[in-house]
Amino acid sequence: MKIFSVPLCALVLLSGCKKKENPKDSTFVVAFGSCNMSQESNLFWDDILAENPDVWIWGGDIVYADTDDVERLRTIYAMQDTVAGYAALKAEIPIIGTWDDHDFGVNDGGSNFAIKAESQQVFLDFMGVSKDSQRRNQEGVYTSHNYETPEGKVKVLILDTRYFRSELVKDEDPDRRYQPNLDSDATVLGEAQWKWLQNELKTSDADFNLIMSSIQFLSREHGFETWGNFPKEVEKLENMIVDSKAKGVIILSGDRHISEFSKKTLSGMTYPLIDFTSSGLTHSYFSFSGEPNRYRVGEVISGKSYGIITLDLRNREVDFRIMGDNDVVLQELKQTY
Repeated sequence: MKIFSVPLCALVLLSGCKKKENPKDSTFVVAFGSCNMSQESNLFWDDILAENPDVWIWGGDIVYADTDDVERLRTIYAMQDTVAGYAALKAEIPIIGTWDDHDFGVNDGGSNFAIKAESQQVFLDFMGVSKDSQRRNQEGVYTSHNYETPEGKVKVLILDTRYFRSELVKDEDPDRRYQPNLDSDATVLGEAQWKWLQNELKTSDADFNLIMSSIQFLSREHGFETWGNFPKEVEKLENMIVDSKAKGVIILSGDRHISEFSKKTLSGMTYPLIDFTSSGLTHSYFSFSGEPNRYRVGEVISGKSYGIITLDLRNREVDFRIMGDNDVVLQELKQTY
């Protein structure tokens, strides 16, 4: 978090001196994105830095390693740290986030990946996680981050949708990669992570609770990777969000090489659940020609982009923006909470 400056008139009583409001006192700005190749040009680092966000969240596919060679994985992560624009951002802005399949080590990978424990340690090294952190001893990279502003609190819940995820079921339809896994034991998060998430949501006193899931949650009909491949897990998370009564729950996602907003009304919630997908940073699905998503709001952005979320804690309003190069707003969504 940034340290807010105190106006002089708050320190010295002067006749006619009136405290000026700092807009940053009431807002918390999140920038996030996914699908980034360190060897490809990323046009956005300077734009993101200019936004002066309070935090940058990696949504996964930080690098494209796709390897079970730990040293090669480490080398590819190191390449990202040499990117000048990213280094400049890292020097000024807190960096948090999760992994997805390509930085995990295998395309569409899950719990059966042979070096997942070793890969976790390399990921935590890249993210600058201390050697004595409890994340070094747990299975999976999930964690939470809490931020406090003069007007309220923000919690960011980082999920791991790789380490524990059950096997995907291939679809015989050539236009679809996967079909729902209806096995009652099939999981996305695994038992320990589910217990952790339930406790984090139930005990949260934050005004906004952002859940970073590397894969899409609400968009479920396209046949690629999505929470929708595990329908019982979808139902479980929806019920958990409602039952927790956590305020301002928002889902962030990546993976798809497209960006879009999805919105669903859940019974028992006073506001809609929004899934903001931002993907990708250095490459995207330019040939995208359409796919179903009953919860989509607006249009799919198939060009390169990143996401900006401005949380207005005073007025409980959120501005979601899909951003292009040179501060171009490609699409925007506003929601009151």
